[in-house]
Amino acid sequence: MANVAGMCSSFKAELMQGTHAFGPGTLTPARTVGVPDVLKAALFLASASRGVADTVYDTTGELAGTGGYTQGGVTVTMATAPSADGTTGIFTPTASFSWTSFTSSGAFDAVVLYNSSQGDKQVSVHTFSSQSITAGTFSLTMPTHDASTALLRIA
Repeated sequence: MANVAGMCSSFKAELMQGTHAFGPGTLTPARTVGVPDVLKAALFLASASRGVADTVYDTTGELAGTGGYTQGGVTVTMATAPSADGTTGIFTPTASFSWTSFTSSGAFDAVVLYNSSQGDKQVSVHTFSSQSITAGTFSLTMPTHDASTALLRIA
């Protein structure tokens, strides 16, 4: 059997777990081994322009804090650690993102995931069909935690 070059699958998952720190790093606050960061999910108006080039969460284009919605979003439930499925590092929150008893301040079509423990660094943007809520509940159901559908995948 010949050697094969490539990034180890376990390493991809360990990146999501914060296992590896190459170099002295400049994270503020400093990490505590075994303690996951706090991820949050915030909703953004259809008229906003959030994207993969954004590096830090901010409230520009976020829904206004009304009723059951608070700017900054909800805390992401992370009972299942990132893992590897075949050659793909995967992460899926273990609970849906849900907001109850709120009226949206306009049509919205995106949720931004960000790390509130590490200076609000933006993790990802996920879009869906435009929604408007009037005194109701809005939930984003999480996909299956596997290599083809996990919320975050590193292949």
